[in-house]
Amino acid sequence: MAPDIPFNNDVSLYLTGVIRTALHNMDREAREHYSVVIQAKDMAGQVGGLSGSTTVNITLTDVNDNPPRFPQKHYQLYVPESAQVGSAVGKIKANDADMGTNADMKYTIINGDVSGVFSISTDKETREGIISLKKPLNYEKKKSYTLNIEGANTHLDFRFSHLGPFKDITMLKIIVGDVDEPPFFTMPSYVMDVYENAKTGTVVGTVTAQDPDSTNNFISPGLLSHIPVAIRILDVNDNPPELARDYDIVVCENAKPSQVIQTIGATDKDDSANGPRFHFFLEEGHPLNPNFTLKDNEDNTASILTRRRRFSRTTQDVYYLPIVISDGGIPSLSSSSTLVIRVCACERDGRVRTCHAEAFLSSAGLSTGALIAILLCVIILLAIVVLFITLRRSKKEPLIISEEDVRENVVTYDDEGGGEEDTEAFDISALRNPSAAEELKYRRDVRPEVKPTSRHHTSSSLDSIDVQEFIKQRLAEADLDPSVPPYDSLQTYAYEGHRSEAGSISSLDSATTHSDQDYNYLGDWGPEFKKLAELYGEIESERTT
Repeated sequence: MAPDIPFNNDVSLYLTGVIRTALHNMDREAREHYSVVIQAKDMAGQVGGLSGSTTVNITLTDVNDNPPRFPQKHYQLYVPESAQVGSAVGKIKANDADMGTNADMKYTIINGDVSGVFSISTDKETREGIISLKKPLNYEKKKSYTLNIEGANTHLDFRFSHLGPFKDITMLKIIVGDVDEPPFFTMPSYVMDVYENAKTGTVVGTVTAQDPDSTNNFISPGLLSHIPVAIRILDVNDNPPELARDYDIVVCENAKPSQVIQTIGATDKDDSANGPRFHFFLEEGHPLNPNFTLKDNEDNTASILTRRRRFSRTTQDVYYLPIVISDGGIPSLSSSSTLVIRVCACERDGRVRTCHAEAFLSSAGLSTGALIAILLCVIILLAIVVLFITLRRSKKEPLIISEEDVRENVVTYDDEGGGEEDTEAFDISALRNPSAAEELKYRRDVRPEVKPTSRHHTSSSLDSIDVQEFIKQRLAEADLDPSVPPYDSLQTYAYEGHRSEAGSISSLDSATTHSDQDYNYLGDWGPEFKKLAELYGEIESERTT
């Protein structure tokens, strides 16, 4: 090493040196690292001079000076015929002594695979060739494939092209293995047709399947294959057409002849081949309709037209028009329908005003308010009639006589007589002869069915009758007479008897006037006069005392 400038002890000097290769064609693949010791001496290396040393590590960089090489010229690969398309079936690798990008390579199938059953790609991490299946294998059709595979560097250095070529070729034989395969169908899918009215057991179609194995036809149970089969149901004309909806058809009273009042349509449950076109016509077998007619519009609709002018609801408010609808199927089907046409009152512009009965009153000039007022008057009048009838019924005589009138024969006088001897002030014959004052009274709750027994007696018999016997006779008559009041009625008899021997007992001054009359005979008259006998007996005893 020679210094570039003179050495000076007073000045720090920096010296440089060049390291050069001593060998020709150094090979990194043979030795990549070198260590070199460098020594520097001053005083031009003379004795007494000082020196220093250092170690320099040298690494050789790689260049693409080594082509790829397959370790073998022939390879063999076994692939079962059941391998899935797209799956990797094998690997192959060519060695390259270079590193980094200088070792990158690409694998290619250069021949032997005309049908393109296989493909090869490069794994950038491992630099291996990955062989994949592009098409399904079939042992029965082809049992082996021979492929020529080339591996070439992708980054070339033309300084070393003389060392090439930088690629290598090997041969790969792929043996297809026979496996037990499921049966396969002759078509990828099936489409069959059948009419909807087909009978049970009708053959719809056939499917065909085969077993790909030539020698294992009878030893492959459990292997299944599936195929889609579409069955289309073909329509037959088995549904007659019908009206598209329920039509509310209205004709105005002021309608004109040939006026379209409604357009109708039809529908069919069958498909288009057996449905439209629809035909509309009037039902045969009926006389010509003088009011309405039907026109086929030839577009699957029909129009209802009037034949005359002016309709009247008072004459007829509803009309019926029978029609027939047929379809375009083979054979054609038809159905009958009856259209209901209502007569309504309409405005001049054709708008329906009303179709109800109140329109008749409205046409006479009565408004809604007037109709309501008339209805209220009728209701009030009916209420008055009902009230009147109720009051008339309530004024009828009651069936039960009031408490003040619970008697049968009582003659009442509002006149005070002149005394017990005064027999001229009033007619006492009514009391003396009950038959003269008594008028037979019938029950008011029932109509008598039997004529009551006559109660008239001769004066001679009344003069001689006893009071007790008289009362018993009246009681018997009441029990046997069906025309008398009910059992819970009170009958009063005011007969005092005929010419009592006791004389008058109603003197006003009998309480203050002393009388020598003896009243003891009252005790002989029976229990009816017991109280009276006791009363007068007490008075008599006081008087004697």
